[in-house]
Amino acid sequence: MRILLIEDHLQLVQTLSRSLGVLGIRVETCNDGLLADAALKQHSFDIVVLDLALPRMDGIEILRRLRQRGDTVPVLVLTASGDTVDRVQGLNEGADDYLSKPFDLSELEARLRALHRRNVGAGHAVLHVGVLAFDTTSRRFSLDAQPLDLPPREHDLLEALITHVGRPVDKNTLAERMRSGEAVLSHEALEIYVHRLRRRLDGSGAAIHTLRGLGYVLERANDAPA
Repeated sequence: MRILLIEDHLQLVQTLSRSLGVLGIRVETCNDGLLADAALKQHSFDIVVLDLALPRMDGIEILRRLRQRGDTVPVLVLTASGDTVDRVQGLNEGADDYLSKPFDLSELEARLRALHRRNVGAGHAVLHVGVLAFDTTSRRFSLDAQPLDLPPREHDLLEALITHVGRPVDKNTLAERMRSGEAVLSHEALEIYVHRLRRRLDGSGAAIHTLRGLGYVLERANDAPA
């Protein structure tokens, strides 16, 4: 799971980034409203955690613009304790959930995972593309009902694509998601991992297509452009 945390309280950002990272949740951060709006236009995220009081553009305007663009990414709004007005306004503008400050990390994690499950399909915890299947709970892949064990980076790449099936994911987002420590994957290295996955998926009914200027998309093989 990859989230964008839009929050200008430095200590909270550092604490959440560190704590959620330990739980296996990748956290990208932004402390400025205008920069956050730009990031949401350029990159794909699984969930957005949005504070409402931000410099240069408030959270409500960010949320409004996000929904006007037709972006359906789940948004969890952070509100001041007991601030009903902010909570109601956020939900009216398209927020999916809210959490009042201060909050427990365990509650935030539970809400994030619930939003993620709902987004990839609450009615079915297993995603299918051809004979490729991905169990969103165990995060395991299978091909024609047989386990598909992948190296970590190939696993992260295929997970990012299958959880956005039919929708392009840009190269920068994928490279960032597959980063190791401080080193961000180059586009050339990303292409190598895509090539390896294409070979593994050959004959599966699932195919990774390159969309020039947009990135990569996972689709059923028979949905490939003519």
